[in-house]
Amino acid sequence: MNMPPSLAWLVDEASHTATPELFLGELGRMLLAEGIPVARMALTLAVPHPIIAQRTWLWRAAGNEVIEALGFGVSAQAGREWLAEIGNAREGLASEASGVRFLGWAGSQPFSAEQQALIDDAARFAKAPLAAISARLAGAALLEAYLGRRSAARVGAGALKRGSGETIRAALLCADLRDFTAMSESAPAETVIAALDAWFERVTGAVNVFGGEVLKFIGDGVLAIFPVAGTAHDACAAAIRAANAAKAGMKYLNATREGDGLPSLPFGMALHFGEIFWGNIGAADRLDFTAIGPAVNLVSRLEGLCKPLGQTVLVSGALASEVPEGLVDLGSHALRGIAEPCPVFALGGE
Repeated sequence: MNMPPSLAWLVDEASHTATPELFLGELGRMLLAEGIPVARMALTLAVPHPIIAQRTWLWRAAGNEVIEALGFGVSAQAGREWLAEIGNAREGLASEASGVRFLGWAGSQPFSAEQQALIDDAARFAKAPLAAISARLAGAALLEAYLGRRSAARVGAGALKRGSGETIRAALLCADLRDFTAMSESAPAETVIAALDAWFERVTGAVNVFGGEVLKFIGDGVLAIFPVAGTAHDACAAAIRAANAAKAGMKYLNATREGDGLPSLPFGMALHFGEIFWGNIGAADRLDFTAIGPAVNLVSRLEGLCKPLGQTVLVSGALASEVPEGLVDLGSHALRGIAEPCPVFALGGE
């Protein structure tokens, strides 16, 4: 079949495009090469994500540039409005079942009848490859929601074999609510869940802002890592900044809860630095992508010292040696299951 290169690409190759950005960029480039005066394109795909219901990508011919606008609703209005700014807009695709909500064009001048026919054909031919791209995007979004960005990328790249993984250096953050068991036994389930969600949101938000990743929610506990990407100092400093941000967030949350007549949520948090195994463990057909090793054990035991020492955040000697500024030496303490006493520090101003 003799067809324009853009349509041939949509049939033969477009479904293998790695990202929506690359899809829009290549389609726009090919349409321009075929004489179509397309100035802008907009694409909206549905995303099964806890917060984001859709994602929209906007392409402009100038510089073959693609930008992304996150969407929190279920319509493609952002894309439509962006195309309408320059007029000559043409909407070509809406396929809810495949996750493709919208694909549209706007021209630098009105499209001729022949050009409109080619755009309409491109819209029809784009449906199958965009459905494939949307499915991959959905899978990645689900993995990120449950595993975290870095771990999801590893699993998505095929790290599925039990025992596969790598030893990395990272700062670790372990946090746990205090006396939460008593609250969970006496309060209604919805109250307990709301409290847990608020707690996890403060810690996770702080971890994410400073480049870390939450690996686990364990009951009312959190385990997060800050892998070394540049220097050990950078990773450890990021963990301390995240701990301070989480403290500030919880201070505000507790003030709000007390104003509403609810009990505050006291917590303990520990920071440590060391080597961990980051990868797959589990049964033959049920895996968990997580971190294990002596460093994980130590940070968990260190968190248990927060209440006896009257501190909210404790820092191990290993992390303190990388970022000693602003820490208060509390001496060495024995940790359950750890052979050697651990030098322990507190954040200044506690």
